[in-house]
Amino acid sequence: MDEVKQLVTDIKNRQLKPIYFLMGEEPYYIDKISDFIEDTMLTEAERGFNQMVLYGRDISVEDIISNAKRYPMMAEYQVVIVKEAQDLSRTIEKLAHYAENPQPTTILVVNYKYKKIDKRKALYKALKKTSVVYESKKLYENQVADWIRRVLSPKGYTITPKAAQMLVEFLGTDLSKINNELEKLQIIFPKGHQITPEDVEENIGISKDYNNFELRKAIGDRNAVKAYQIVNYFAENPKDNPMVVTVSLLFNFFSQLLHFHGLKDKSPRSVASALRINPYFVNEYVTAARNYPMRKVSAVVSTLREFDVKSKGVGANAVPQGDLLKELLVRILN
Repeated sequence: MDEVKQLVTDIKNRQLKPIYFLMGEEPYYIDKISDFIEDTMLTEAERGFNQMVLYGRDISVEDIISNAKRYPMMAEYQVVIVKEAQDLSRTIEKLAHYAENPQPTTILVVNYKYKKIDKRKALYKALKKTSVVYESKKLYENQVADWIRRVLSPKGYTITPKAAQMLVEFLGTDLSKINNELEKLQIIFPKGHQITPEDVEENIGISKDYNNFELRKAIGDRNAVKAYQIVNYFAENPKDNPMVVTVSLLFNFFSQLLHFHGLKDKSPRSVASALRINPYFVNEYVTAARNYPMRKVSAVVSTLREFDVKSKGVGANAVPQGDLLKELLVRILN
């Protein structure tokens, strides 16, 4: 995120490079940087003759080079934006010759999503000498809640840890989807508002009481009544609560719990750092560790591996996922 801010600042200050090669698994920042250049580099009057958007599926690398070598008309620069450039992955190395000696009056923006070029080859080496190569890496799940807070803070909003965790568990690590939901909340609530689980439930449709986050906590607390209530809700709403996701999240939780048991220093700060979790959630792991000794945790991890396979239809084709989930809960709690 800091790298993106610096990149945007440099562009605002007209510290420009001839090529911006934007690549990587996370498309959110690739789109943000590309859109910023598209919206701000040229004036509205200049764009008609000097801004061009190309799509990788419709063109060749030779077409990109041909357009990039044109001169601007009545403007200091022309901007050529190539979207979905990953469709040219087999031939993208042909861009290396142009990257070695790019047209100084052209700003070429290449959106190379979900992939990255080989850093050992000529294109990457040429780009590093003359231009900007930005790699947008996928965030780990335990990093996304912090990302949510960092996105909201400059806009004047805060969010509770539970509300952030609800968004992560419901939307995963897709930053574009999460940002879309955050923008909805910013339209609804005034600046200075703290986003709560109730806000998320009412405006995004994620139940604050019946979700994987609450199931994990109920299991950790050995609160069988609440855990069965949540599982029954999941069984009645399987499309919104796929078992494969629930099993994966529980597997991560018990794997972390196994790690917790092996820690010598169990102070809150040390636990949060070792498990890569928000300090707000440390007490949940302390409680769960009391309720599940290391031997039991190992057995649960083994059980979850078994049910992960079953949730994907192997050896349990005729069993409804709701019934599988109830059986899993019995195995964990007993």
